[in-house]
This record gives sequence, C-alpha cells and structure tokens, in this order.
Amino acid sequence: MRLFGTDGIRGRINRHPMTPEKVLRIGMAAATVLKKEHYGRNMVLIGKDTRLSGYMIESALTSGICSMGMDVTLVGPLPTPGIAFLTRTLRIDAGVVISASHNPYQDNGIKFFSYNGFKLPDDVERRIEELVNDDNLERFRPKGEDVGKAYRLDDATGRYIEYIKSTLRKGATFEGMKVVVDAANGAAYKTTGWLLRELGAEVVSINDRPDGVNINDNCGSTNMDGLRKAVIQHKADAGIAHDGDADRTLLCDEKGRVVDGDQIMGMCAVEALSAGALKKNTVVATVMSNLGLEKFLEKNGISMLRTKVGDRYVVEKMLEGGFNIGGEQSGHIVFLDYNTTGDGPITAVQVLDLMKKRNVSLSKLASGIKLFPQVLMNVEIEKKHDIRSIPAIDEAVRNAEEKLGSRGRVLVRASGTEPKIRVMLEGEDLKLITRLGRNISRVIKEKMT
Repeated sequence: MRLFGTDGIRGRINRHPMTPEKVLRIGMAAATVLKKEHYGRNMVLIGKDTRLSGYMIESALTSGICSMGMDVTLVGPLPTPGIAFLTRTLRIDAGVVISASHNPYQDNGIKFFSYNGFKLPDDVERRIEELVNDDNLERFRPKGEDVGKAYRLDDATGRYIEYIKSTLRKGATFEGMKVVVDAANGAAYKTTGWLLRELGAEVVSINDRPDGVNINDNCGSTNMDGLRKAVIQHKADAGIAHDGDADRTLLCDEKGRVVDGDQIMGMCAVEALSAGALKKNTVVATVMSNLGLEKFLEKNGISMLRTKVGDRYVVEKMLEGGFNIGGEQSGHIVFLDYNTTGDGPITAVQVLDLMKKRNVSLSKLASGIKLFPQVLMNVEIEKKHDIRSIPAIDEAVRNAEEKLGSRGRVLVRASGTEPKIRVMLEGEDLKLITRLGRNISRVIKEKMT
C-alpha cells in the first residue's frame, strides 16, 4: 500500500499508517535510506505541530531512527519552514515534520526534508516505502554500541526568528502598525507574535493556546471569521492567519476582507519586478490559481506558469526554471531567495514590509488584483477511484465546460492529502458556477460513495 501522498505520509491517528508500530518502521526505513557514509554521526532533525498525538509519533519515529544508528535532534513545536531552514543551515542529514497541516487534530502526518531543505525526491520516498514493507528490515540494525542518541535543541524558535528578520531590508520596522495574528493553535503559536513584536508591531494574538486538540478548530487559515472580526474590533492594520504547521499564510485587510494567496503572490511579484528582483519575470502558481491573478500579472509584464496542486510541484517547477516566487491560492507562498518551502511567517513579514515601504493599506495593495468568482466544493469519498473512468462524472464536467465556454473553467481532482474529491469552478457568473458545481458534486457523490 502506498504511504506517501503529495505532502508526505498522512492519516487518522492509531489507524494505518499513523500507528506507533508502523511509524517505528517508517523511522527505521527512513534512517536506512537516508544514512550517509561520512565521518561522525548521522543526524535527523525532528519538529512537530501541537497535536496531542505528536508525542506518540515523535517517540516512535525517534526510536526507529536511533535503532538504525542515526542520531536525532528534537526541537518540539516549530513551523514546517523552520524545520526546513534548520535542516539546511545546521547541515543536518534530514529533517522531519510531524504534522497534518490544516487537517483536524484526529489526523497526523510525517513529511521529510533532505539535507538541502527540499522535500525528498519521489525515488527516495519509494525506497523508504519498499523498506517499510520489507519483512527483513531488521537486518540493517547495527550492533549495540552503534545505535543512535536523541538530543534537544532549545533555541530553535529563536534561531528561526532571527533568520526571518534577516530577510527584510536593512532598518525595517513595523512600529506604528497593529496586527492580529491567528496561529490556529498550531506550530506558530509562539513564533509569529514574538517575531512581529521584536519588529516593533503592536500584536493581538488569538488562537495561540494549544491544548493538543484545538489545532485548526474553527480558526486559522481554514476558518477566518474570528480573525476578520478581531481585525475590525481592534482596528488593526492587518490580520495574519496560519494553518497548523504555519507553512501557509492568508491575510485579512483593515476592512475585514480576506486577502488570499493569489493576491499575495501578485503584490509581491510586482514589487519584486519593480526592484529588478523577479527572476525571469515569471511567477509559478497551480491550476487552482485564479484567472484574475494571471490577467493582473500579464498586465504588469509578468508571465505565470501553472503546475499540479501541491507546493512540492511549485518548488520543482521553480527549481527547474530558475524562478524565485511561486505558490498556491491556499497561502503556500514560496520565496526561494529565503527558504526552500512555503513559509507562513516570512510571507507575513514580506507583505507587512511592503505596506510600510509604500505607506499604503493592505486593501489598497490588494485592490488592483480583480479575482474572478470561484467556488470550491469537497466531496468525501470512501476510497479513491480514477475519476476519468466514470462516464457520468466526465459527462457532468463536459456539460459544465460547454456552458462556461471561454468565460470560465472547471477543475475536478482527487485530494492528495484527504479522502476527498475537490471540485473547482471559476467564471463571471457566481450563480451559474455554483449551480454547475453542485451538479458535478452530486454526480460524484452518487457514483463514488
């Protein structure tokens, strides 16, 4: 059975593959594949978000890795991009994040970074999968004196915060700004508020008291109602919302309106272009990004390339083409000049610095990017099927495409992280795309559940 999806290994806790027994084997297999022949000990960095199950997964993973002769450094709760940064800068052999990102607390996951801070290549993931299922995996265990040790790194958050500050222009300050931060009771519950206060901002923190089960619970980037209300209540200049592992950032302007990943990419790309810093005058986005972003970039002389959904595919295209700004509508924004993966806190400070530098409001920055109406519907399914092999679904999609013509588009795909089919429609008429989307969703539900 395949373990790795588009964003690592993920599942319901205490069910395959998120059981302590299976995670132990994942740790053993990963250590066997990632262990390098060099002088001294091999080291894996492990961080996590705030889920209750993180303790169990962390212990099982650490045990498996150490049993195969690799050492482990534990950093506790830290945003995913912080793990990528520390893995790269501390010259550690691999990094691991224990998180299910925006999923509820009942889920958890494991994602790996290579020594260079990028996600593992597909062929390395396949080798790990093969060993997890190998009945003779234990043959790789070393002798007693060669088993690994586990250590703790106490200043991980501070190191990451200092690095984020170094990505800003010299002398940058957020004095005079009031910002509301919604940490989703997740991995950034300390990081972003601390960071912004050190940069001089007045910070109102919400959803920053994790208890193991309240991560992503009607808060964060997947539910921004609380943030919108808090921004208006406190008369803040902006609101920042992360997901559970803080590799995403969505924003809220001073009027309580959501500013999504497409708008963030657009404003940052135009600023980079004006500074001569946008490589090859190109932005990399996914098939989910709004047509409004594409038209805005085109008007400003910027090309846009689309990839499959998933920040790993965005990063792959950026590396392949030598581009430095890309991301997803959902808030995974990748600044390759600063980090190797989507980085929520870096995204937040880049936009706040842009507001400060131009002395304009966030609503003004976002106003030039006119987004087309878009609807996204999720249909839960029991098991995955090939959508294209079901004629009724194909017919419903083609019918919608014919009705929209050149004035919109339809995208139906299986989620890479959850047992869901995602249905997205975009067009000029919100009522029409909503009706067409519901029809497609109804057919999927009839044929696939």
